[in-house]
Amino acid sequence: MSELLLCTLNARHAHASLGLRCLRANLGGLRARSRIVEFVIGARTEDMAEKLLALRPRVIGFGVYIWNVEQTTRLVELLRRIAPAVTIVLGGPEVSHETAEQPICALADHIVTGSAERAFARLAGQLLDGPRPLMKVVPGDAPDLAALALPYDEYSDQDLRERHLYIEASRGCPFKCEFCLSALDKTAWPFELPRVLQALQSLHARGARHFRFVDRTFNLKAATGAAILEFFLARIEAEPDDPVFAHFELVPDHLPDALRALIVRFPKGCLQFEIGIQTWNPQVQALISRRQDNDRAADNLRWLLRETQAHLHVDLIAGLPGEDMASFGAGFDRLAALGPHEIQLGILKRLRGAPIARHTASHDLRFNPAPPYNVLSTGALSFAQLQRLTRFARYWDLVANSGRFPRSLKLLLGARPFARFMAFSDWLYARTDATHRVAAERLYELVHEWLTGEVGDEVG
Repeated sequence: MSELLLCTLNARHAHASLGLRCLRANLGGLRARSRIVEFVIGARTEDMAEKLLALRPRVIGFGVYIWNVEQTTRLVELLRRIAPAVTIVLGGPEVSHETAEQPICALADHIVTGSAERAFARLAGQLLDGPRPLMKVVPGDAPDLAALALPYDEYSDQDLRERHLYIEASRGCPFKCEFCLSALDKTAWPFELPRVLQALQSLHARGARHFRFVDRTFNLKAATGAAILEFFLARIEAEPDDPVFAHFELVPDHLPDALRALIVRFPKGCLQFEIGIQTWNPQVQALISRRQDNDRAADNLRWLLRETQAHLHVDLIAGLPGEDMASFGAGFDRLAALGPHEIQLGILKRLRGAPIARHTASHDLRFNPAPPYNVLSTGALSFAQLQRLTRFARYWDLVANSGRFPRSLKLLLGARPFARFMAFSDWLYARTDATHRVAAERLYELVHEWLTGEVGDEVG
């Protein structure tokens, strides 16, 4: 039995919710009366409700995100029918803005918006011990990070064995890229470095070997980034047969010498960087308030690929206001020529609260009304073109990012990667009428058919 449940639906079992663990670590005396319960999207709604109610909760708090809002809405609606006495509290980025417009918010008793550790702890105390709060929407408040309890003891031994461990050395972002909710932040705030290093040491001592940092700007402050890299290097070099894997998100045009000197020392398979290029088009960058030195970003990517063993996962976004097919294709070709290990093609989404919405009228942005709120057409891209780009992105994952076609991929791309792969994508969809039901064996056959047939020759 637990009076207070903290629940979310993760995209995969390998994901462990950092947000729920931050909340529970900061409940103070209520922590012992609480429990974290995580599900995976796709689970049967009735089964999830049964498991939650078997714990006899008085309050259930749900973490709501773009990937789980539809199924969480169904779960909350079901709980309202069968357990109306249970108090439902919502939090998370999906319900921190536009609360009056969302069905799930209408179903809830309370909603905590923004940073929630302190606000949720106060609300939980009122709900469990009184007096009952009067406000339905409870604004979060930016906490003093030094006063927060760190969440890493909330990772169980099973989490350490089976799941990604998410770590944050800072919160917030100083940049204002309008497609991102971090554009609403005033700056980035660091956690105290000694506390972060102590937490990493504790996790490593417990057996953790897979760390994923969620910081938006890990490399912005070189001294902090260097200290964390040195932590991992010391353990890798002391125990080379017991490797550690660390994932960081890098600002693409900022790679100081102090960080370079450490990055080159990491062996293969121990370091991954996620790098958001998003667009190479300077006019589009200016339109969405993105500051990026393209030449310096390209030089940094070349250096990382030439001089280090780091695995590079680089992002582009299709559907940004003002970017047409020719511009996106030229950007893709520029990135492909650099040769990162993975190119992640995303379609622009209208995240609730993100400033990208200000371009809706001026650039005729038309978004899907249902999650994930992907853009359907723009003034520069038709619906049909965005459909083609969406299929391109899916097939790119299956063929290029999967790593299953290292030799065939070079033949597929030739000297004009975007045009060649788009032609292959169009042909593949015409042959299969599918993007998510293509078995690996069938995909091998189709790639071979394309490369050896007349169609592949015609676009070469």
